[in-house]
Amino acid sequence: MATTEDIAVVVITPERQVLEDAADGVVIPAHDGEVGILRDRAALLCELGIGQLRYSRGGRTRRVFIDGGFAQVLENRVTVLTAQAVPAEDVSADAVNAAESDIDRHRGRDEESCLARERAQRRWRVLRNLSTHR
Repeated sequence: MATTEDIAVVVITPERQVLEDAADGVVIPAHDGEVGILRDRAALLCELGIGQLRYSRGGRTRRVFIDGGFAQVLENRVTVLTAQAVPAEDVSADAVNAAESDIDRHRGRDEESCLARERAQRRWRVLRNLSTHR
C-alpha cells in the first residue's frame, strides 16, 4: 500500500500493466543515460532506451527490463509506457538465449542493420545482467 511518502511506479506495455508498486526512489533508463527520481521531483517526460528500471523500497531494490518507450514523472508518480517489460525474477535462461540469438540475425553492414544489431546486443546484455540479480 502506497503512503503519502512514496513514489508510485507503474509500468505498462501494449498487452498489460506489468507493475504497480510504491518506491522510495526510482532510476529509469532514459535514451541518453539513467535518470534518478526522488520524491517531489519536477515534472519530466523523457524517451527511454533499452535498460533496467530500478526502484527501491525499505532497503530492497527491484529491477525491471525496459525496451524503450516513454516515461512521465508527475506528482510523485512514475509512469512508464514501453514495448516490453519483464521483472528480473521473470527473466528466464530461454529469454537470455533468445536475445543472444537475435544478435546474429542482424548481419548487414548498412546503418539500419548496424543499429538493429546494437539494440539486440543491448537487450541481451541487460537481460543477462538481470538474470543474475534475482
